[in-house]
Amino acid sequence: MNILVTGSNGFLGKNLISFLKQDKNLKIYSFDIENSFDELENILKNNVELIFHLAGVNRPKTNDEFYKGNSDFTKTLVDLVLKYSKNIPIVFSSSIQVELDNDYGKSKKLAEDVLIDYAKKSGAKVYIYRLQNLFGKWGKPNYNSVIATFCYNISRNFPIQISNRENIVKLLYIDDVVKEFYSIVKGEKKYNGYFYNIEKVFEKNLGEIVDLLYKFKNSRDDLTIFDFKDEFTKHLYETYISYLPIENFSYKLKSNEDERGSLSEILKSDNFGQIFISYTKPGITRGNHYHQSKTEKFLVIKGEAIIKFRNIITNEKVEYKVSGNDLQVVDIPPGYTHSITNIGKSELITLFWSIEKFDKSNPDTFYEEV
Repeated sequence: MNILVTGSNGFLGKNLISFLKQDKNLKIYSFDIENSFDELENILKNNVELIFHLAGVNRPKTNDEFYKGNSDFTKTLVDLVLKYSKNIPIVFSSSIQVELDNDYGKSKKLAEDVLIDYAKKSGAKVYIYRLQNLFGKWGKPNYNSVIATFCYNISRNFPIQISNRENIVKLLYIDDVVKEFYSIVKGEKKYNGYFYNIEKVFEKNLGEIVDLLYKFKNSRDDLTIFDFKDEFTKHLYETYISYLPIENFSYKLKSNEDERGSLSEILKSDNFGQIFISYTKPGITRGNHYHQSKTEKFLVIKGEAIIKFRNIITNEKVEYKVSGNDLQVVDIPPGYTHSITNIGKSELITLFWSIEKFDKSNPDTFYEEV
């Protein structure tokens, strides 16, 4: 299938094209502001079977540019399609602002009317989506959305401005829109008139969004990971990470060192507990303690070790020889005092998981030799 995407360098255009390119059965033609109408006409002379009309103007220098970039350009596009007696389906990214009395909304409404008239004349299918605020990767700060601006500024330690923390915004995640559009490409979307909605809408107040973004920023220090069962939290985190400066993708962990080696926390959460990593010198033993309730998992990823257990009630003993060359996870049940000893000639590296975050006031850790 041959597909034309107008506004190909825009926020939605970039995300849509990158997704569509995964389907090797599609040929994508791009059109944006730097292209000429002659180029557009040449594209339409090809066997274009579907148009995603995403081009538009939303932050012009003058109000006239709203109409030139939105309704007038839509009329030009439709006239070129009709010039070649084609009835190409068109998917149009409109805006909820058509319901407001402003020039942006009026220009989008005029563009909708042009497309509906085209559908009536040609018999083509027209899908009009009145989109809410979009958020996700590749949005322009201070242009596309308030979330793009917040993510950009917070990730760079720039100040943000928020007029009213209680203001509610309706938000669409960019990938939800892209997947909806792809369903049209695949012929899976039932055609039912001109107007369509993205079903998954998030309603959040600005204060809640900002607080969550600052928690994401601080998580590099406190190592907290979040409840990603909540879809908005998951998508907002994905968005925030995409705005990190390229020179700031990595961050260092605090290393607690002693004569045995070192220990570093990696991640922790109220939902899944804690992950940390240890480096242990040859001949050194760690542990020799038990937990009343807490459970753990040990995974040796480099070196060789013996993990020993003794039931503190029955004194039953068992040991496991483990190696980074043969990965196996060892469960640490409560009520068993346990230890891990580096029996190799090189440094032992072990990944640990604990069912709960370490609590100094209630460590649930009691010393007893295996």
